[in-house]
Amino acid sequence: MASTAYAVYCFEVLAASLENRQALTLSQVETLWSRYSSSTQAEDDGEELDNYDAEMTEDEHDEGEGEDEVKVESIERDNSSLQPLSNSTLRISSPATGSSTPSTLSTTSSQAALDSISKSSSKSSIFSFGQKQQVAPPKEEEYPLFVTWNTVNWRGHKSLRGCIGTFNAVPLSDGLKSYAMTSAFEDTRFSPITLSELPTLSTNVTLLINFTPCSGPLEWNVGTHGIKISFTYHGRHYGATYLPDVALSQGWTREETMISLMRKAGWSGRSSEWKKVGGLKCIRYEGNATTLGYPQYREWKTWAESRPKE
Repeated sequence: MASTAYAVYCFEVLAASLENRQALTLSQVETLWSRYSSSTQAEDDGEELDNYDAEMTEDEHDEGEGEDEVKVESIERDNSSLQPLSNSTLRISSPATGSSTPSTLSTTSSQAALDSISKSSSKSSIFSFGQKQQVAPPKEEEYPLFVTWNTVNWRGHKSLRGCIGTFNAVPLSDGLKSYAMTSAFEDTRFSPITLSELPTLSTNVTLLINFTPCSGPLEWNVGTHGIKISFTYHGRHYGATYLPDVALSQGWTREETMISLMRKAGWSGRSSEWKKVGGLKCIRYEGNATTLGYPQYREWKTWAESRPKE
């Protein structure tokens, strides 16, 4: 599952690079994001509760007007039925019948049993003293992934600013950091992202899952699958991919998507002849994505910086 903390981390890595400072680690970001989310949720719940209490107070006030005073009669309790338990007798349920039968356990026997347990515990404590249990750290998750940067104008329209990833499974801490930077600075389709652009950015992190070879180039669904193609044309090998959200956001059909993807790979043939390209292979996959805009990152960062040092 792609956590929002992954997108926060990508922003943190990019902002730290542009601002010439040390970035927080993925683990630190995940911890702080979890606390931030909990605190904001608690504030929202508190506001809802305050509003509910205010409404209830008004309702009670309205209902109370003109009503007679309600008298509450006291209820006396019969304390005579409460019998103290003997300190040397314990009633237990019989395993055979399940009924409650008296079973006498003398104080002397109880003390002997307790002494025996105490001695056993002491021996165990002596033998275990100074021995530290070695707990192996949890293995970090690994995924193929892509990091996408977009600029967002004042109307909310997004424009691609960089997108690079890998189909090899990589540890998330290394992969997110590496491709957040690579897609921001090394996507050859664009100039490197600058500090002045930071407030206009949004990022999308996509973890790739469920890779399946297609029996045909159109055996996939728009809005569900990303596709990766490879083919040979005039003795040269080509390949490219579109993430699951691309075709849907562009309003393309599967055939239009395939032609565009082949163009992206470098094919220059006629659109009507795309099916004639030999050796066309297609793999479909799904993506688990999370998106975050700079304003959300900035709000979290301000909260994190205002917290007392631990």
